[in-house]
Amino acid sequence: MWSCRHELLHGETLRVQINGEAREVADKLKLSELVNELSLAPERVAIELNQKVMRRNLWSMTILKDGDRIEIVHFVGGGAEARP
Repeated sequence: MWSCRHELLHGETLRVQINGEAREVADKLKLSELVNELSLAPERVAIELNQKVMRRNLWSMTILKDGDRIEIVHFVGGGAEARP
């Protein structure tokens, strides 16, 4: 079972789903802290919380709750090659 290091500081945990996988995270964990715990680059991901797209400026104010469903999408660079 995956859990956040943040849990060690707070003791209590709650269960959420991240990209369809059940996980335990620290109680009162903010969405921005989750991004940090998962070692994600904030500028390279989009997050949906309970089927609602979350603006990046709200991540630090959004506290996760038991049963939350989180979908994280990673942006990948690349594209078509330039033609002369």
